[in-house]
Amino acid sequence: MKRIALYCFLLLSLSSCYNQKYWEGRHYSFNYNFAVKADSMELLRQQPEELASDLLTDSFVIRKGCRLVVADFRMMPNDSIDSVWVQLATEDSEFGWTRESELLPRVVPDDPISQFISLFSERHVLISLIVIVLLAVVYLYRKYKTPLASRKETEGEAPFLVHFNDIHSFYPTLLAVVVAMAATFYASLQMFAPELWQQFYYHPTLNPFSVPGLLSVFLVSVWAMLIIAIAVVDDVRRKLPFGEALLYLGGLAAVCAVNYIVFSITTLWYIGYLLLIIYIVFAVRQYYRHHACRYFCGNCGEELISKGPCPHCGAINE
Repeated sequence: MKRIALYCFLLLSLSSCYNQKYWEGRHYSFNYNFAVKADSMELLRQQPEELASDLLTDSFVIRKGCRLVVADFRMMPNDSIDSVWVQLATEDSEFGWTRESELLPRVVPDDPISQFISLFSERHVLISLIVIVLLAVVYLYRKYKTPLASRKETEGEAPFLVHFNDIHSFYPTLLAVVVAMAATFYASLQMFAPELWQQFYYHPTLNPFSVPGLLSVFLVSVWAMLIIAIAVVDDVRRKLPFGEALLYLGGLAAVCAVNYIVFSITTLWYIGYLLLIIYIVFAVRQYYRHHACRYFCGNCGEELISKGPCPHCGAINE
């Protein structure tokens, strides 16, 4: 508990402040910093009115990774595509205009938290599927590499996996449950408070004490995942050999990836709330029924699931 408290203090000390900046109902304003995430983006050198008047104009192209600063806004009510134009300054001190509707899909706030949110939102399914497939291949290889004649003898050596062939630690189960809860809450924010989430996206923070209540709950769940994950790694490395520990942690990552996909999608259809309750009951019941250690050996002090011979020292415990 002292270690976990220390982790909490260190992580919270790295969190940033939450600042609100608006421009006519938007979540960014003058001097706001963007980074280009598209392969390229075109900016108009002249004023938007010159383009609207069919005058001769020129443009220049900026590439992926270029940093931009919002320099000005212009309202163009007669523009049939978008009435809001944004002037941007590049790293090379060039100035150019573009429509807001063309700007926002091609840029990301110049902040590591926002960039992570953008990357994960666009590719989370692909990342999760890669993790799941790789771990499935490893587990199948581990299961079927043993000759048929000796499988019964090595049946007890099946790879460990959270919920099914788990280790004697509640942290992995807790992590999987917290991921499911965080995914459900994240999807709920998308449905019921999209403006609040957009504000967080443009002005992110890791400090749960400086944001509105709903975001505070979400950030607490994120911190909880990180802290519990550290506890999981610490516990697993003490209970399993290095190779088994890596395989177990990979399997736990795959289960968490499945939880994220399932609960973030099903919550959009309101089914996720019922599934979450069922999953929590299943996970907790599975652990305490099959994997929780209720006893300790009176001779060596190792954990025991049931009374009887100690698998570590052979002493009889009654």
